[in-house]
Amino acid sequence: MIVRQAANVLEIMEFFAQARKPATLAEIADHFGWPRSSTFNLLATLSEKGYLYEPRPRAGFYPTPRWLAMARMISEVEPLPPWTHTLVADLSSETGETASIVAPAGVMAVFIDVVESKAAIRYFATIGHRVPIHATASGRALLLQYSQEERDSVYRKIEFKQYGPSTPISIEAVEAELRNSIDRGYCQSFGDYSRDLAGAAIPLPIGDRRLSVVVAGPEFRIGPKVGEVAALIARTVDRLRPKTTAA
Repeated sequence: MIVRQAANVLEIMEFFAQARKPATLAEIADHFGWPRSSTFNLLATLSEKGYLYEPRPRAGFYPTPRWLAMARMISEVEPLPPWTHTLVADLSSETGETASIVAPAGVMAVFIDVVESKAAIRYFATIGHRVPIHATASGRALLLQYSQEERDSVYRKIEFKQYGPSTPISIEAVEAELRNSIDRGYCQSFGDYSRDLAGAAIPLPIGDRRLSVVVAGPEFRIGPKVGEVAALIARTVDRLRPKTTAA
């Protein structure tokens, strides 16, 4: 369930992140197809709370640095160790594909660090991108870190859908794939959720945090070498993870 007013606020911030310039009430209302009265109320509220301002008279609204200050305070509480960004940067550079750090979010897996491939045809992913935890390599690498009781609790909340021909659409199918992942030493996906997309992932526990690292790209490019990619992920994690700490 989506709370529309909350979603509208987030969509406005994403709009400014892409536009990178001030925008007038009319431009924002027209972009989203919102009534101008409700757009005015939303912009006025954000301005009143100190999140928007007008850099120049009648030149439009733009976010204040308050967003950045709050984001920094939030990120400082649960920061990722610096080596994890080096990890995804190195993996993306070596494979030419998109590499990401992924965390659990209920029945979804959310991307919390991403280095995108530079190829024209690639896996388009950004920080905040969400995928079903049971239907993706990155998600199943998270489930491997759950107890059976914890997984059963998640399964009861999942609406199993057939996203593609190989999507596991039952608890038994997901559990079978997890057993296969343990046997092969990594999780894999061949169009399980996104058509023509393949990926390899392994668990990446850091302290008490359950994370995974995934490399994904077009199936025609990564599919034939998914095992090699998984081995590269494991070697790179072993090379970069500090040996004297769990971080």
